[in-house]
Amino acid sequence: MNDYEFVDGTRLSAVIESLIFTSPEPITPERICEIIAKGEENLGLETDAIEPFVDKLNQRYEENGLAFEIAFVGGGFTFATKKRYEPWLSIFQHENAYRKLSQSAIETLAIVAYKQPVTKPEVDDIRGVDSGYILRQLLEKVLIEVSGRLDAPGKPLLYRTSKYFLKHFGINSIDELPKPREIEEILKDDDMAEHRQFLFDRQLELKDLQEKAEDEDAVETAVSLIDAVEHIDEEEVPDLEEFTAEELILDDEESADEEEAEENEFEQEDFIENEPEKEEE
Repeated sequence: MNDYEFVDGTRLSAVIESLIFTSPEPITPERICEIIAKGEENLGLETDAIEPFVDKLNQRYEENGLAFEIAFVGGGFTFATKKRYEPWLSIFQHENAYRKLSQSAIETLAIVAYKQPVTKPEVDDIRGVDSGYILRQLLEKVLIEVSGRLDAPGKPLLYRTSKYFLKHFGINSIDELPKPREIEEILKDDDMAEHRQFLFDRQLELKDLQEKAEDEDAVETAVSLIDAVEHIDEEEVPDLEEFTAEELILDDEESADEEEAEENEFEQEDFIENEPEKEEE
């Protein structure tokens, strides 16, 4: 299909690109056609025509050496970085994922993903602890959603993973999740073990440096305080808390007057002692 041009000169491929770019979640071909039809009823765009436009856009990105492409994830189109850049992004993505989700959240999310639909009591039974708080966190992050109620006493809520879960992990369906046997093989892989050891060592190094810096600051502060205290003469230091601000000012003025009077008295005594004796007439 040729790249349709609207009245204002805008190309259809650019409209499709802008819709995919601005959509907060993967946008389906049906939704793209629905939006475009509202602005151009005579176009008659079919859902099958969206993918060729996406392929043309990806070809343009590749020819210009761009780092991203349009991928079909979670049932819709979305922008993503190309897989060839994974070696440079793997450490960042690994640390970033664990920074956003705690270990408890990851465990709970895995249970929901592999056992869905699942109830809270079932999750609690597998983990051995209450999971209510973690499930609320996952709901807030839109990684899981309520899918209904179990037909059982109490009618407990059923939880399942959301479309955002698919987008977050870059898959189109739950069937693409690795099987437990595959996970064991991945964890046994030498390269993965080396990568995990590298991250672990770096964390230990950073922790040691931080503790060392904190200890050095504490020692330096303590030495400074001790040195300052040793040079204080307690008899020369008044207890200022016993005086008001006005009294302190008056005391300073009286001290100044007393010092001036003592200096004048000292000069008079010195003058008298050194005055030459008058010759007797």
